[in-house]
Amino acid sequence: MRQDSKGSGHDPPARPTPSGPPGFLRPTGHDRPQLTLASAESFGEPPLPARPRGGRRRGVSSLAWLAVVPAGILAVVLIVHANGPVHAAPPPRKAVVVASLPYWSIGPGTEAVLANRQDVNEVSPWMYGLGSDSQIILDAGISKSDISGYLSRLRAQGLPLVPTLANVDARSNWSYRPVARMLHDPAMATQQVASIVALVDSHHYAGIDLDYEDLHAGDRQAFTAFVTSLASALHAKSKILSVALFAKTTDAGYAPRNIAQDYAAIGKVADQVRLMAYDYHWATSPPGPIAPIGWVRDVIRYAKTQIPASKIVLGIPQYGYDWTGDHGTSITWLRALQLSRQYHVQPNFDAASQAPWLSYTDSAGRKHIVWFENAESTQAKLGAAQGTGIGGVYLWMYGYGDPGTWAALHQALPVGSHSAASAQQGAS
Repeated sequence: MRQDSKGSGHDPPARPTPSGPPGFLRPTGHDRPQLTLASAESFGEPPLPARPRGGRRRGVSSLAWLAVVPAGILAVVLIVHANGPVHAAPPPRKAVVVASLPYWSIGPGTEAVLANRQDVNEVSPWMYGLGSDSQIILDAGISKSDISGYLSRLRAQGLPLVPTLANVDARSNWSYRPVARMLHDPAMATQQVASIVALVDSHHYAGIDLDYEDLHAGDRQAFTAFVTSLASALHAKSKILSVALFAKTTDAGYAPRNIAQDYAAIGKVADQVRLMAYDYHWATSPPGPIAPIGWVRDVIRYAKTQIPASKIVLGIPQYGYDWTGDHGTSITWLRALQLSRQYHVQPNFDAASQAPWLSYTDSAGRKHIVWFENAESTQAKLGAAQGTGIGGVYLWMYGYGDPGTWAALHQALPVGSHSAASAQQGAS
């Protein structure tokens, strides 16, 4: 999942398509995992227990962590609250709060979600890609036994699973050809719809989150037709379809890949439209906030003119970039905290963008600028979502995030044990 835009809070009329950041944020190195074919036997499915009930939890504030948490401490400190009174009147529509867990951090991500169970009602493990023949593949960097254990624990707490399928290739890079070939070949498109439905059905998922990126403007109608067909097939099985879309403030956006995504048409058939409202600045752009609040508000405002508000799920990033020279490296909130302590620099908070940043000079004399996300920046985005009528939010949990985020989330978007997915699908 990604988004890379640039400017002063509005998409420029046109600019060359950037090489952009890595297709998705993940650790890099010489040991890049490969991909293998995904099948119904990839990992076993446990029994599906009833959803438990429990008290609400809140996290400590990020400012307190900046002051007192040693860099190596990874635990989330929680304050347990009693449930509020039961009202006779029907409760208001519950917000959808999705934890999007990339496979490389699914361990700590799962722990954080389970520690804050009452503040999340859907989970999307980021784990599937497309092979050269457009077949669905499972990243070989995944330990099947480990991920089976994590998914089992999430299921045991009644959390519907809506995994993400992205057009990443066998080298974990975004790949246009497999998805384009499929979109423009009716037989292949029909086969892929059937394969996705079979995957969802065999693994007892609540649905699928489709994240097909970097399409061309000429793919617009074919992509819409594919999404429409997939939605119909999933709905026939009582499953849901979520579609991840680039954030934009006009239909054309700033690049052909924005034109390829028809907000209005997709909004008619999908159950959730997840707006990737982040990477306003990215790894190869100049340093700046990841998701400035003014731009986020503009994205929501435009999306509501095209998509039913109740279907919009706002993406909230939980990461940052450390820029030096003309390149940025993706980092976690915890890493930003470690850098501030290591180099004895105090993070700043930019009021205009509602985002934290810091600068430091490393041992080689190179100047670094770091922009990242914390509880305060997340709280601002949650505030932007409140009162708009949108369906909810998802957290893109790249790695160890600010534990104070959970307190902000709990206060802004209290949820029950059921989401749109669980209400429709249950834990089947």
